[in-house]
Amino acid sequence: MKKLNEIKKGIFFILAMMAMMDISAQNPVGRHGFLKVKGNKIVGEKGEEAQLRGMSLCWTQWFGKHYNYQTVQWLQEDWKCDVVRAAMAVEHDGYLVHPDMEQMKIETVINAAIDIGMYVIIDWHDHHAQRNVEAAKRFFGEMARKYALFPNIIYELYNEPLQISWKDSIKPYCEAVIAEIRKHDKRNLVICGTPTWSQDVEVAAADPVKDENVAYAMHFYAATHKQFLRDKTKKALDMGVAVFVSEFGICDASGRDPIDYEETKTWLKFCDENKLSYCNWGIYDKKEAAAALYPGKNTFGGWTFEMLTPSGKFIRAWLRKEALVTK
Repeated sequence: MKKLNEIKKGIFFILAMMAMMDISAQNPVGRHGFLKVKGNKIVGEKGEEAQLRGMSLCWTQWFGKHYNYQTVQWLQEDWKCDVVRAAMAVEHDGYLVHPDMEQMKIETVINAAIDIGMYVIIDWHDHHAQRNVEAAKRFFGEMARKYALFPNIIYELYNEPLQISWKDSIKPYCEAVIAEIRKHDKRNLVICGTPTWSQDVEVAAADPVKDENVAYAMHFYAATHKQFLRDKTKKALDMGVAVFVSEFGICDASGRDPIDYEETKTWLKFCDENKLSYCNWGIYDKKEAAAALYPGKNTFGGWTFEMLTPSGKFIRAWLRKEALVTK
């Protein structure tokens, strides 16, 4: 059995090296390789600052149709994304009920990102993850065993904790899951969610987890979260931790109107000035402000301008560094 495991590890290593050889220096993974935290920054293998900009997919159980190779490829080639976030639905008829089916969707996106040369965030999309510690350990342990050799991988352990204690609930959960990941993967970056829907990042910064390659999640929705949250984020940075904006929207925190373009631009300039990586929510087709696609549009990328919602048009233009569309 031990020899078989050694062979499997060797095969994975060869595949990883083949993937890396096929990645041009123009692609994000080719530029940066394995990501690591240095002070309050995320850097690449050579110590250069690595800011990733990209998109989040939506809940797997409701919008699994977008979890395919073509969507990931389109996001890199047309939207110029460095990173894609795969949002594993945990509750609400997700992983806890259908683990194999939901995990298969996540792995489809991971494998596509590895092939294309993008970073991929494996997001445990849950609001009650501290209730599901063993399920999270099982899932992330398996992801770490399968993908430890690939520098594309980022583990996001807890999407949005509610208004619960960092010290008593969130931090112990994160440390338990990190311990499981580190049995197999010593190198890849981990993102920990923070209290109050991943807004109280300075609370986590005051009592960080015991792992040297961890960033802390901060989520904002521009029509709801204003300067007060930028102040909290800056405080966390000044306390010496790395922050990753793993989810943001240009609208209200409910995902609905209003859209606030000016506040969004203020936020994104703040992120760019501080080299904070970010993913917009999100790639899904629904009649709501946060959705990038109008209902019923192509599920395999190839979206025309007319298929994009106001949010989709604005974010695509921002990622492509083009003139912004605000209607």
